[in-house]
Amino acid sequence: MEKQGGSGGQVIGLMHAGDKFRRMRRSAEAYQPLQMSHAKHMVLDMLSSAATIMKITYGKTTPTSATDPEVREIHYLFESFRTALRPGACLVESIPWLKYLRSYGQDLKQQFERTRELYTNQLNRVKQQMSHVDVGPSFAKYMLEHDNLYNLTETEKAFLRADIKCQTAVAICTLLMAVACSPEEQAKVQAELDTFYRFNGFFATAPTFADQQSLPRLEAFISEALRWRSLMVGFAHRTTQDMIWENYCISAGTTVFGNHWPISRDPQIYPDPDAFKPERWISDQVRIRDDLKFFVYGFDLLLIIWAFQLTLDPTKPLNDWGFMTGAMPNDRPCAIDFKRRFPEVELRHMMQNYPDAA
Repeated sequence: MEKQGGSGGQVIGLMHAGDKFRRMRRSAEAYQPLQMSHAKHMVLDMLSSAATIMKITYGKTTPTSATDPEVREIHYLFESFRTALRPGACLVESIPWLKYLRSYGQDLKQQFERTRELYTNQLNRVKQQMSHVDVGPSFAKYMLEHDNLYNLTETEKAFLRADIKCQTAVAICTLLMAVACSPEEQAKVQAELDTFYRFNGFFATAPTFADQQSLPRLEAFISEALRWRSLMVGFAHRTTQDMIWENYCISAGTTVFGNHWPISRDPQIYPDPDAFKPERWISDQVRIRDDLKFFVYGFDLLLIIWAFQLTLDPTKPLNDWGFMTGAMPNDRPCAIDFKRRFPEVELRHMMQNYPDAA
C-alpha cells in the first residue's frame, strides 16, 4: 500500500504516469470549454448572492459550510487528506515493510471509502437528475453525456470531479483576492476590457474565451496572481527510473516535491519577485511574452472582473497568504465586496444572451 493520502490512487495529482493518468488528464481538459459558460452563470448568481464552486462542478447551488453537511464533510476529508500528505505523517515512509501488514493503514483505507462514497453520491445525484429533469450545465453532466470519449470508471469520474472542484476553488479565490488587493492593476485590466468592447458608448457584448489573445493585460494579471501567491509545495511524486539533474543523480523510487515557492521567486526570472507586477508578463509590443511561463489557468475570471468592481472589506481581516497550502482554509483570508459596473438590468440582459458551452 503506497502512501496516497487516503485517495486510493484516484487523485490525478498523485497518480502514476501511464494510461490511466493520460485518460483522466484528457477528461479534465474537456473542462476548459465549459469555463466561460460557468463564469456567465456565476455572474448571474453573484447578482443574487448565490454562487459557489459546487454549482460549477456538480450543478448544485450550495448553502454555506455552516448549513450544508456535504460541504462540512468535504472540508473534513480534505483536511485529513492534506495531513496524510505531509512528509513523515505515515510511519510506512520510514518502515516500508509495514505496507504488507493487513492491519496497517486502516484509517487511510476508511478515509478513502468515506471519500469515494461522498464523491460517488454526488455524481449519482447528477445522473438521477438527468433522467427526469433538465439540469443546468456542470462538468459532471458533461462527462456523463460524453462517457464514451474517455473510458473512465465510475470511481475515476467521481474523483476527477473532486480534483477539479478543489483546484478551481483555490485558484478562483486566489485570483479574486489579487484583484481586490490591487485596485490600480484591476483598473488597468478593466480599461483594456472597456476599450475592446465599448461601442457607441455602450457595452454591446461581453468578452468570451475566444478573445484571450486580445486581452494581454488580463492574461498577465492572472499569471502574476498565481505566481505572486503560488502554492508553497506541490504534491509528492516518485521517480520511476534513475535520472540526472544538473550535478545530482536521483535514484528510482525517490520521493520528489516540486517546490513552487523558489520557482516563483527566482529573481533572475522574476526581478523584484515579492512585488505584484503584472507588467512583467507583457512585451514591448504589448503582448504576452513567450519566454516567460507559469502555471496559468482560470481565464474565466475575465467576466467577473469585467462585470464587477472588487474591493476589500476594510472592516474584516486580510491574510493574503491564506490560500497557499492548496486547500480551502477554515478561516476566510479576506472579505471582498462586489459592486456592479453596469446597471443590473443591462448586465442580466448581456449574461442571459451570453453563449453557453456546446
